[in-house]
Amino acid sequence: MNAWRSEPTSPSMSEVFRSIAVPSGRSPFRRFLAFIGPGYLVAVGYMDPGNWATSLAGGAKFGYTLLFVALLSNIMAILLQSLCARLAIASGRDLAQACRDAFPRWVSVPLWLFAEAAIIATDLAEVIGTAIGLNLLFGIPLEIGVFITAADVFLILWLQNRGFRWVEAFVIGLLMVIAVSFTVQLAMADPDWNAVIVGYAPSVEIVTNPEMLYLALGIIGATVMPHNLYLHSGIVQTRAYGQDPGEKRDALRMATWDSTIALMLALMVNSSILILAAATFNASGNTEIVEIGQAQALLTPLLGSALAPTLFGIALLACGLNATVTATMSGQIVMEGFINFRISPVLRRLITRLIAILPAITVILIWGSEETGQLLILSQVVLSFQLPFAIVPLVMFTSSRAKMGDLVAPLWLTALCALIALTIITLNANLLWSLAAGVF
Repeated sequence: MNAWRSEPTSPSMSEVFRSIAVPSGRSPFRRFLAFIGPGYLVAVGYMDPGNWATSLAGGAKFGYTLLFVALLSNIMAILLQSLCARLAIASGRDLAQACRDAFPRWVSVPLWLFAEAAIIATDLAEVIGTAIGLNLLFGIPLEIGVFITAADVFLILWLQNRGFRWVEAFVIGLLMVIAVSFTVQLAMADPDWNAVIVGYAPSVEIVTNPEMLYLALGIIGATVMPHNLYLHSGIVQTRAYGQDPGEKRDALRMATWDSTIALMLALMVNSSILILAAATFNASGNTEIVEIGQAQALLTPLLGSALAPTLFGIALLACGLNATVTATMSGQIVMEGFINFRISPVLRRLITRLIAILPAITVILIWGSEETGQLLILSQVVLSFQLPFAIVPLVMFTSSRAKMGDLVAPLWLTALCALIALTIITLNANLLWSLAAGVF
């Protein structure tokens, strides 16, 4: 593979590019503090409302078995996000810009369309999840809630106008609310911790059982999200790190630690959702839980406390709000990087949100709110099918010394990430065969 065809163009999200200073000559810890933030914005995508639907359904139907998939997905995420930071720091490009620069238009344009489809699928999950959160906490009908979600553009505008650190502080604050909410709920549920530990071990049934495979793909799609690969490679460049080889290596190390620690928090939250579903719904025989609202309604009788469903609703709303912020940034990076087209982030957000609202309101009006959980799971499976179109170029670029220089990915990392791509492609092919054969 040849080196880049041209010098980096103007950066995506230029209003915050290299806007956060990295202190030089200070202790490693002080420098690390300057890098804390992007990893947590990325982690939001790994615990958005789409994760809730797949984790709730998986825990209710199969108990703790799919905890292994949550763990595997998180390991995949850590490795892939480290490649995103490596690409950005070594080349000065985000993944969208790299695709535009490296591939001819007949390749880059379809990749752009796939990336936009992934963002719309992500936004669909956020629309439904936020609307359900509003319904659970305030009794707002879903039909009205999906339109209220369009107002989040004003929240994003306000945060971005105050500076990127404010965006990061908002996201991290809501992540803490989510983590505390699930900690309390798990304490109430008192799960079988021996079964939890066993659940993190692999099981052949995950591949041989089509229903379990469908949910496993949903968990992977909800965890390793395509838009996060574009997002991370863009927002890492908000840090004004030095440009000599030593400073770039230091920046890569700090950025990788930031995303790894944040993604471990995401694993805790995703595991908590699945464990809560297994300990309450599966243990009581409620194995067909796919609706978030249905799950919340059952928490009071099963846990014997009105606090649990309230915390459930608060955490869900926090997830929806957080995911809204990061999806907007992803959309901006994808559009500016692939086709070098810049529009107002607010207008971009409104367009994406309106596209996501249409299928959500259609399902609610025609089939009723009870089908929204199935729509959430479907959106996550769609994301899983989009993953290879982001992962394969990422692995190709970061494995090329001509493109990456001294920061080329080590062979072991390239091999593992290539294996991840192959695994996802194989699982997708298996699922397509099952659907074609009428297994479901």
